[in-house]
Amino acid sequence: MLMPSIFGENFLDDFFDYPMTGGYDTANLMHTDVRETDAGYEVTMDIPGVRKEDVTAELKDGYLTIQASANSDREEKDEDGRYIRRERYTGTSSRSFYVGEDVTEDDIRARFEDGTLRLMIPKKEPKPEVAQQRYIRIEG
Repeated sequence: MLMPSIFGENFLDDFFDYPMTGGYDTANLMHTDVRETDAGYEVTMDIPGVRKEDVTAELKDGYLTIQASANSDREEKDEDGRYIRRERYTGTSSRSFYVGEDVTEDDIRARFEDGTLRLMIPKKEPKPEVAQQRYIRIEG
């Protein structure tokens, strides 16, 4: 029996190779490399299939959080316009890194190009806390 070409060589190959994540392979999302330099850290994050507008970077309480949203809509039709297969995926992925409480949003440089996000995070020495003497006022 011949199967349509959309299934590959064997129908069961597609069935068993199908990811259990709703039809979108999340195993390759947000692979990250962190490299230390003298000036700071270079973070390179692969975010394939995601547009720049769907990537956000937030710095809060010393944690840098990168979030990416993906929307995928793939459909195949036969000659009559009937659906043979329709697949959709909508979801988000995020990664968080502790960069220190002394790093500000203005210190971090980010560039997104060809599905790769590159961040430059400077090293900041923590400021030593100045010991403040606190006295209790004694009346009388």
